[in-house]
Amino acid sequence: MKGKRHTPDQIIAKLREADAMLGTGASIGQVCQKLAVTEATFHRWRNQYGGMKGSDAKRLKELEQENARLKKLVAEQALANAMLKEVAGGNW
Repeated sequence: MKGKRHTPDQIIAKLREADAMLGTGASIGQVCQKLAVTEATFHRWRNQYGGMKGSDAKRLKELEQENARLKKLVAEQALANAMLKEVAGGNW
């Protein structure tokens, strides 16, 4: 079963709500049930987005996307270089 995707702003809002509930004495299980997420998701969100503001999370996502794009470019260029070396060496 595929779950719902949350935006970074939604995740941060849910984490703030969770902190408020935990402050009142609710257990992590109760908080996760109220937020409709699993405990694993809650802990992953807390590790990734804990202490961030909405703008910080957006910037993080942008940097991750840019990093993925750059890694793809480097891989393509390395492949092109390897192909050129093979053709220039006459190993075909």
